[in-house]
Amino acid sequence: MIRSLTPSLRRAPDRVPAPVMLLIGMFTLHTGSALAVTAFAHAGPATVTWLRLTWAALLLLLLGGPSLWRAVRAASRRELGAVVILGTASAGMMLFYSEATARIELGTATSIEFLGTLVVAVAAMRRRRELVWILAAVVGVVCLTRPWLGELDLVGVGFALAGAVCVVAYIVLTQKVGAGFSPVHGLALTMTVGALVSAPLGAPAVFAAPDPDLILFTLGIALLFPMVPFLLEMMALQRMSRTAYSTFSSMEPGASLIMGLVVIGQSPALVQVAGMALVVVAGVGATRGDSARPVVRGEPDAVGAGAGGTGSARPGAAVPDHQERGGAGGRAGEPDASRAPEPVSAP
Repeated sequence: MIRSLTPSLRRAPDRVPAPVMLLIGMFTLHTGSALAVTAFAHAGPATVTWLRLTWAALLLLLLGGPSLWRAVRAASRRELGAVVILGTASAGMMLFYSEATARIELGTATSIEFLGTLVVAVAAMRRRRELVWILAAVVGVVCLTRPWLGELDLVGVGFALAGAVCVVAYIVLTQKVGAGFSPVHGLALTMTVGALVSAPLGAPAVFAAPDPDLILFTLGIALLFPMVPFLLEMMALQRMSRTAYSTFSSMEPGASLIMGLVVIGQSPALVQVAGMALVVVAGVGATRGDSARPVVRGEPDAVGAGAGGTGSARPGAAVPDHQERGGAGGRAGEPDASRAPEPVSAP
């Protein structure tokens, strides 16, 4: 039954607008992140993150089915090595993000981690005037953290910045994994590696004092991220241009702030709302600037999901460029179903 799910995604009803599916996935993702914060009262961030990664890996391995193992056997050592490195970067991204959100507001942590995506975006455009978007985002982060109040949690900010560094590695490596594996296979393998890498930090507490309620709760969080957002994204990406997708993805910090308010009652001050608006504008501005560049095959997109991955990044996710050129194996304007589309930058 699970293995039959992926083909059905290709037959998603056209009456559901792709941006709506993407927005639902985005808010679902950050609902999961907000709920994870509530679990920190019962277990450490590393433990909760490991359980999330483990559940996600198990679910995605089931979703991948026998075709996943065939893909692994057919992969080269270089492709498998890229998966291991990407899985490690993804685990670091989620662990650092969780440690950050245990100390600072959800929207603030997401915005700081989003700086990694913006750095790659501006670097890819190679135009000095585009540095204005990084400057705008930095000003936005300053407004979000409000250091002038003397209450800045430097450890939390440090964890979020470490997550931003992992985002940069994630963006670069997603291209390599996306070139060798389908989105579902790439995500399943990446989450499996992430669960194994984070096990020494999170597993001991679970085995020392098992908490069935916590284990089941993290299963629900794993469904909220990455399962549901990723599956919705797979459907949306079939009918969205690269620029449209990246523009909507730039709104993730704002979605994070909203869900932090709704789910865990993190009420932002007016200056923080203004700071979040600057971060979102910076992401959209970098995206629109990148849309003016010629598309070069094999070159990673400047701005993409995640978040994430931002603790919200979806490893293996890809943006089709079928609106610029027809798929190699299908009608003009349709993606080629025989291979994974071009990967994008980033949970």
